[in-house]
Amino acid sequence: MRAKEPTPPRAPRTTLTDNLGWLGLRSGQILLVIALAAVLIYGMVQLKLVVIPVLLAIILAAALSPIVSFLRRRGLAAILATWITLLAVIGILGGIITLIVFAVQDQFDELAVAATDGIDELIAFVTQGPIPINEEQINGARDAVVDFVTSSQFGTGALAGATAVIEVLTSAVLLIVILFFFLKDGDKIWEFFLKPFGGERLARGRRIGKTSIGVLGGYVRGTAIIAFVDALFIGIGLTILQVPLALPLAVIVFLGAFIPLIGATLAGVLAALVALVASGPVIALIVIIIVVAVNQLEGNLLQPVVMAQSLNLHPLVILVALTGGTIVGGIVGAVVAVPIAAVVWAIAKVWNREEVALVARPPRRSRKK
Repeated sequence: MRAKEPTPPRAPRTTLTDNLGWLGLRSGQILLVIALAAVLIYGMVQLKLVVIPVLLAIILAAALSPIVSFLRRRGLAAILATWITLLAVIGILGGIITLIVFAVQDQFDELAVAATDGIDELIAFVTQGPIPINEEQINGARDAVVDFVTSSQFGTGALAGATAVIEVLTSAVLLIVILFFFLKDGDKIWEFFLKPFGGERLARGRRIGKTSIGVLGGYVRGTAIIAFVDALFIGIGLTILQVPLALPLAVIVFLGAFIPLIGATLAGVLAALVALVASGPVIALIVIIIVVAVNQLEGNLLQPVVMAQSLNLHPLVILVALTGGTIVGGIVGAVVAVPIAAVVWAIAKVWNREEVALVARPPRRSRKK
């Protein structure tokens, strides 16, 4: 009989190899990762004048890159195709802004009179309604608002607002410049960052870049289609009902659709409020019905068809990403948070795609004859 081989002695348990030590080591690593993430987010917030244009340029470049590629396949040089695409986008946005300005100028006086009448009706309802509020309290609140407007605190806020306008203009110029280079040399820029890698890491980096651009581009183009449909139907409804500022409200609906879950709804509520002030409660109720019907059309038909591959995220994940992005970056954070979350999830799915394929389908062995 064969003698049993002696079992090797177990390594002595130490404070790092027992269960409590392992848990403490992993907890320390998790805390270190959280601390590094917090420092990174804090640094990005402090450099938001640069970070926000870069993020927006990446998203827009991913959406506009098929146009540049189409023009280059038709024989145009890279710089010429980039200029044509960029100038076309700027021209379209400038035309929309011009239409909005003219629409507001034409209907501002009418809306101002309607708003004044609506406020007077609201004050009369409050003073004569079941809520115990008298006219002296309303006059006191009005005087408090006037005192605040004429105070130095309001002047400081106005100065801060002027500074914010300058920052927005600077960010817009920086966005255009960065977008130009991303459209022209996006592939070369990513290959430059991949130079230190080789082998499987290089293949993974290229796979991540291709996946990220595909997800971002599909998200922006799909969201733009849905936003256009929302704005079109709601704008037609507002025009038929003769609600003032129908065109600006439709544009607000279009822009609000880029904030998932709540953007289009809030824009519809704003349209209903304008209809309430300008045309009365019946028209406002009809506007609400139109907004609800369009949202149902979006959720049950457009969203599954257009965004099925681009935004494959659970609504809870979207809500958490939306909340976190709003807290960190405000409105811009709410716009970019969801596509960033979609890209992170897409990267996680393709991180080890080749290795998973090898495990799932092992090579066949030749049978012995």
